[in-house]
Amino acid sequence: MWHLLEPLHAVLYFAPQVSEETEALGYDTGERWPGYFALRAAPLGAPGSRQVASAFYSFSPRMVAEHIPAAWDVAAPGKVIDARTRGIDRAYRALFGARTDGPEVAEAAALARRAAEAVPLEGRPLAAANAGLPWPQEPHLVLWQAATILREHRGDGHLAALLTAGLDSVEALVSFAAVGAAPAGVFASRGWNEHEWAAARERLLARGLLNADHTATDAGRALRAEVERRTDALAAAPWRTLGDQATARLAELLGPLWLEVLGSGMLPRETTLGIGKV
Repeated sequence: MWHLLEPLHAVLYFAPQVSEETEALGYDTGERWPGYFALRAAPLGAPGSRQVASAFYSFSPRMVAEHIPAAWDVAAPGKVIDARTRGIDRAYRALFGARTDGPEVAEAAALARRAAEAVPLEGRPLAAANAGLPWPQEPHLVLWQAATILREHRGDGHLAALLTAGLDSVEALVSFAAVGAAPAGVFASRGWNEHEWAAARERLLARGLLNADHTATDAGRALRAEVERRTDALAAAPWRTLGDQATARLAELLGPLWLEVLGSGMLPRETTLGIGKV
């Protein structure tokens, strides 16, 4: 379900329609990050850089501080949330055309909302922040909000799994690169410098999790597999509540939308998500 829902959520960070909305607020859209930090952090209120670095986890605190709290000087969080709603509305209509207002999207939205309303929110700051927002009226916007709650719920649980595995923010990225989730250069987008990356490699080498060539040892692969297992287990509650039959129906309904998003070329081919890798 994460594979199907993640691209539907990620439209927020790559759709030109959303960029136009954030630019209208005054954000620099020449690069991705000013809008990204504002759009993702806005449901938390007007958080400071430490709060955002903690919740986002994988970003260098220096990089976060370049954008937060300055983002709230450009536009208040409420205005950012309104802008992202307008942007998603426009982006989904451009992607899905007449299907946007069709019965399949309405059915998918209802099922996804049922799952999203079943997520446990204890210790899940980003999921709770998005779950606290009012539900929109239009089904395609309900679908996006549900996808967002579910992905942030899973992401919050993923951080718990990383902490349990003893992987700090940069070690989480280094260990993920070591199992081939994406080339190490892709992870440079998170703002860690070469010294910090090298120091994390040395720590993981000392734990027996990396080989000298920076690939994962058997123990390193096993640890990353356990992180993914725990992440999935911590993300399972809404799908147990929805039930196998309804979950399968939602997957069926999401398939064509997923194909439209991926087929648009909007999303980058390589990301730090490592979908399909452990």
